[in-house]
Amino acid sequence: MRLTCAVDKASRGSENTNSFSDKTMSMMKDVMYEHSYPKGSSIFWEGEASDKLYFLKSGAVKLTKSTDDGQDLTLYHFQSGDFFGELEGNDLDLTNFNAEAMTDCTVGIIQQSDLETLLWQNGDMAIEFMKWMGYMNRFTQTKLRDLMFYGKQGALASTLIRIANTYGVQKGGKIEFTIKFTNEELANMIGSTRETVNRMLGKLKKDGVISADNGKITINSLPELKKICHCEGCPLDICRL
Repeated sequence: MRLTCAVDKASRGSENTNSFSDKTMSMMKDVMYEHSYPKGSSIFWEGEASDKLYFLKSGAVKLTKSTDDGQDLTLYHFQSGDFFGELEGNDLDLTNFNAEAMTDCTVGIIQQSDLETLLWQNGDMAIEFMKWMGYMNRFTQTKLRDLMFYGKQGALASTLIRIANTYGVQKGGKIEFTIKFTNEELANMIGSTRETVNRMLGKLKKDGVISADNGKITINSLPELKKICHCEGCPLDICRL
């Protein structure tokens, strides 16, 4: 049985840094400076200079995008052991997202200039960094596929599977979420409205695919959810929030 804890201790083994060797991680940690962020605070805002890479030492972070009508779309969840942030090619490029601490966080910050020096000096590290960028591109592409190709029902089913892989515990053939997600939060993850999510969750409950107790969702039939979103069986480090 795979166990998970609270939001700041998601499933181990699905960190997005698996492409980096211990040697590379050690070199990057040597050039980091550490900063702590309390729960609910901003790590960076959309429109700031995109010249840093962030390593989440402890805690949990979400990346959001604000729409013109004021809705905040939740695009990514990052956990301890993840890198996040945007690096661009010139000094005029700005971040496209907001990063918010979901829990108290400790973050290691690497300046782009320091990272570029490391990559220039270490060929193996540069190759590993290219693999990491390829992984992040695939991670983004699968999320866009889930949101765009199979309708809101497919997007919701995919999101529930990703939550199960990130914050789920298996019990008796079912998967229980260890944290609560409100319908509003689920709506923000799939670019929908709370009312639409209410209706879709109601149908899933009626069909016996999921159940809920005190606000926490349990997946009763993972195969049925996979059918709805045409699951392609992506590995755990891709099929996560």
